[in-house]
Amino acid sequence: MHVIFALMKLNTVIFDMDGLLIDSEPLWKKAAGALFDTYGKQLTTEQYLSTTGLRTKEFLDHWFMHFNLPGAEIANAETIIINEVIKLVQQKGKPMPGVQYIFNFFLERNFKIGLASSSPPELINLVVDLLGIKDHVMAISSAAAMAYGKPHPEVYLNCAEKLNTIPVECICFEDSFNGMIAAKAAKMKCVVVPSLHDSKNRGWEAADLKISTLTNFNGLLLDSI
Repeated sequence: MHVIFALMKLNTVIFDMDGLLIDSEPLWKKAAGALFDTYGKQLTTEQYLSTTGLRTKEFLDHWFMHFNLPGAEIANAETIIINEVIKLVQQKGKPMPGVQYIFNFFLERNFKIGLASSSPPELINLVVDLLGIKDHVMAISSAAAMAYGKPHPEVYLNCAEKLNTIPVECICFEDSFNGMIAAKAAKMKCVVVPSLHDSKNRGWEAADLKISTLTNFNGLLLDSI
């Protein structure tokens, strides 16, 4: 079995979205901060980072329990945050450095391209249009309505299935720890592009490669994975 895995050639790339392709993490943080302000609570940057990559409901489940807030209000809070993020992305959404470069890189190598995100479909579709990558993305998987979200591998396995690819032929790009764990649990290669203030976290050692920006990825690094 190990020999078979060693002979597998990567032919598919699956991207996370928030914080990797679009600079939306500050917008999610702003929307979440505004919501928790209404309860007189504040999340530190470290607290927020610890739950990036989770679905909004799981993010809220965690912090509502932490702050002893009423669980009955989570569903409404989820709607408020998602609607606010969609509005902010429409107004301020900007691509992360290297998005066009990394798509061209894999298009030139005839890779299948997928997107696996914890965000709801309406936000994913908005970002895909905003970034101009609709014609290049062959499959989109949203964990929003799945049984499990990241760090569970379901969203990555679902995307690979849509692309008619087996997991060991996939390379994933992630910016969150929960996303990295999901990709590795799916038996896929994972390149992490963490935010600057979280780049020294030793947890990233579980990834196959850590880079500071998408533009740093190249053919030599691909071959080394």
